[in-house]
Amino acid sequence: MAWQRHSSISLQTRIPPTSFQTLALWISLMAVSIGTADCARRSVQLPGSSRDGGVMRPFKYAATSCRAKTASLTDFGGVGDGKTSNTKAFQAAVAHLAQFAGGGGGGMLYVPAGRWLTGPFNLTNSFTLFLHRDAVILATQDMSEWPVIDPLPSYGRGRDHAGGRYSSLIGGSNLTDVIITGDNGTIDGQGAFWWQKFHGGKLKYTRGYLIELLHTDQIFISNLTLLNSPAWNIHPVYSSNIVISGITILAPVRSPNTDGINPDSCSHVRIEDCYIVSGDDCVAIKSGWDEYGIAVGMPSQHIIIRRLTCISPTSAVIALGSEMSGGIQDVRAEDITAIDSESGVRIKTAVGRGAYVKDIFVRGMNLNTMKWVFWMTGSYKSHPDNKYDPNAIPVVKGISYSDVVATDVTQAARLEGISNAPFTGICISNVTVQLAAKAKKQSWTCTDVEGVSKGVSPTPCASLPDQGAGAEPCPFPTDRLPIDDIVFEECSYTS
Repeated sequence: MAWQRHSSISLQTRIPPTSFQTLALWISLMAVSIGTADCARRSVQLPGSSRDGGVMRPFKYAATSCRAKTASLTDFGGVGDGKTSNTKAFQAAVAHLAQFAGGGGGGMLYVPAGRWLTGPFNLTNSFTLFLHRDAVILATQDMSEWPVIDPLPSYGRGRDHAGGRYSSLIGGSNLTDVIITGDNGTIDGQGAFWWQKFHGGKLKYTRGYLIELLHTDQIFISNLTLLNSPAWNIHPVYSSNIVISGITILAPVRSPNTDGINPDSCSHVRIEDCYIVSGDDCVAIKSGWDEYGIAVGMPSQHIIIRRLTCISPTSAVIALGSEMSGGIQDVRAEDITAIDSESGVRIKTAVGRGAYVKDIFVRGMNLNTMKWVFWMTGSYKSHPDNKYDPNAIPVVKGISYSDVVATDVTQAARLEGISNAPFTGICISNVTVQLAAKAKKQSWTCTDVEGVSKGVSPTPCASLPDQGAGAEPCPFPTDRLPIDDIVFEECSYTS
C-alpha cells in the first residue's frame, strides 16, 4: 500500500531546553565513554502500557503502517541469553510473517527484552521489526555466519577491498514498506572485533553494515540506538521514500568508517532528530563511485536533514560524496548542532567522478570546536581502480550556506575546486566564525571557486565578494517536499 500524505501524528522529538555548553559536555562524555561495553538500561514499561491485575494493556507507537499479524522471536525458538545464536530464529520468523505481505495486512516481529545474538538476516515486504526497550540485537562474531555477497554495481568493488563484501546484519532487497523501530531498543554490531581485524589487515572482504536496504520503497527507521557498527550504520541504497527519525548512533570517535546515515542513490529522504557520535561522517550522501556510479546513473536527490546533533573529530557533520558519480541534487539541511568535528559541511569529489553536486542548501548551524566550518575539495584521491575516465569532470554549483554560528574554529573555510572547472554559484550569508586561539593565520583559503557572500565574519576570500547590506540572503527552498507529508498511524501491540 502506498504511503499516504499529510501526517496528523508528529514524530518530532524535543529535548529539554539546555545550553549549548551543557549539550557539548554531555555529548563529549558520551564520545569518550562509549566503547564495546554494554549500555546500562532501566527496566521500565513501554510507553502507553500498564499492568492491571496482571494483564498487560496494549502499548502504542507511531509508524507508517500498522500490521495485521504479530509474532515474537521466542515463538521461533529465540533465546535471549547473549550466547545462543538466533540467526535461524530470525530467519524463520521473517519467513513466517512474509505470508502476510500485501493483502494479508503485513506482519510484525516483536523482539522482547533480552540479548539476542544473531548473524545477518533479511527482512520482507510489509514488515515491521520492533525492539522492546530492553532488547539488544547482538551481531555475532562467528564469521562463518556472515555470508559474502557481491559488491554494489555502482561501486564495482568493496570499499575496504576489491571483490565481495560481508552481508549487513539487517538487510533486504526489492522490498516495499519496511519498518525498523522500537522503544529505543538497541542493535549492537560489536564492531571492535571487526575494527581490530581491519587495522591488522586480516580481512579478505569489506566489512558489513548494521542496516542496508537495497531497491526498497517506503522505509521507516525510528526510535532505536545503534552501537559499534563494523562500518557504516544505516545504508539505504537504490531506494526511495525513506524516513529516519529519532535514531541514536554511538561509536568510538576513532573507530574506522563508522558513518552514521548514508543515503546512497536514494530519492525522497527525510532524516530528523538523530544524535550521532561517530568515527566518520555523521551523515554522508552518496551515489556511486567513478565509472561504476556513472554507469548506474542513479542520483541521490530531494533529501531533508533537520535537527541533527553530531560529534565526529575526524570527519564531517554532513558530507556530500566522495562517491557521487550518479549525482547529488536538492539537499536541504537545517537546525544542525555539532561539536568537536572536523568540518560542518564537506563536499568531496575528484576528476573521474563525473556527475554533479548541485542545489545544496544548509542553514541554521551551531558549531563548536571545528577544524573547518566549510570544506570543499575537488581532488579527493580515492578511486576504485585505475579505469576511471579522466575526462569525467564533476560539476559543483548552487551551494548555499546561511545562518551559521561557529566557535573555537581552526580555519573558517577551505574551498578547493578543480582547475579549469571551478565550483560556482556558492553563496554564504549571515555567518559568524570565532577563531580558536591557535587558528591558522589565513582564515579562508579559496582556489577555483566562484560565488558571493553577505554578512560573513571573518571576511571571506576575494572570490566570494560581499554584496553589501542591501543584498538578499542566500536562498533556501520554500516549497514542501512530498516526504514531509507522510501519514503516521498510531499502532498498538500487546506483549
